Amino acid sequence: MNPGIKPDIQESLNRKSIEIFDPVGRKVRIISNEKAVEISGALGCSIRKVYIEALKLGICPHIYLRNRDIISIDEQLKLSESTVSVIGSGGLGGYVVMLLARIGIGRLIVVDHDTFDETNLNRQVLSKMSSIGSPKSSEARLAVNLVNPAVEIISRNEKLYKNNAYEIIKDADVVVDALDNIEDRFVLGRAVKKMRIPMVHGAVAGFDGHVMTIFPEDMDLEKLYATKNLGGKIPEQMEKILGVPSITPCIIGGLEAMEVIKIILKRGKILRNKMAYIDLENFRFDLFQF
Repeated sequence: MNPGIKPDIQESLNRKSIEIFDPVGRKVRIISNEKAVEISGALGCSIRKVYIEALKLGICPHIYLRNRDIISIDEQLKLSESTVSVIGSGGLGGYVVMLLARIGIGRLIVVDHDTFDETNLNRQVLSKMSSIGSPKSSEARLAVNLVNPAVEIISRNEKLYKNNAYEIIKDADVVVDALDNIEDRFVLGRAVKKMRIPMVHGAVAGFDGHVMTIFPEDMDLEKLYATKNLGGKIPEQMEKILGVPSITPCIIGGLEAMEVIKIILKRGKILRNKMAYIDLENFRFDLFQF
């Protein structure tokens, strides 16, 4: 090879990938993160691009080896090519971001204008003593980079407003509502409807939480949050009164992340036109049809 000519990604992948045996003894061709980083540096492209090209060749990034039997190579490629906007990176959003990064969503847009304080340590997985005072969106980027550098993460330390909502979500295949107040949820709900983007909505209070997925043609959040549909209770008041222990956002965030995966891969039963209400203390799971 002429030393002045860079090899293409496929050639590099064929040279640097290896065959291994998976946990049940089957041969699998994989590319390690270390080798992907080498290829990325040599060719001046993103690690995400290296992973996408590997998956196109049927080469499994080693980080996704244990996904392989439940998520096919083609489905893993679809995840790697997808973009998800997570609005809010505190209690719910922190879990959603980390789960989507670990399963292999290729690009995450994380939006949050807030900073961590000591009261976040009880429930927000991205918070730690050393991050108190730091922007939540920036800490999300740092955490994802430590887990899966093949995920391109765009952190936006800003509040969602009517005049910036469309620009924030315009590249997303799915939007996740991990907000903590009704007013901002309504702004987001109107934006996703106008942009024709599906949204996964979640909320928590005490040991209770709910999840639902809303497509553009479905019922909007303003109808869901009509006080007559919630027994006259205002969800923000419920959260302030009951608080949020660590378990609840973990479970509800996990369900939100699963909805995202089902939407992107077009598989399974999506919580569409129905809401899952979970009472963890009494182990009660109810479905409400709309």
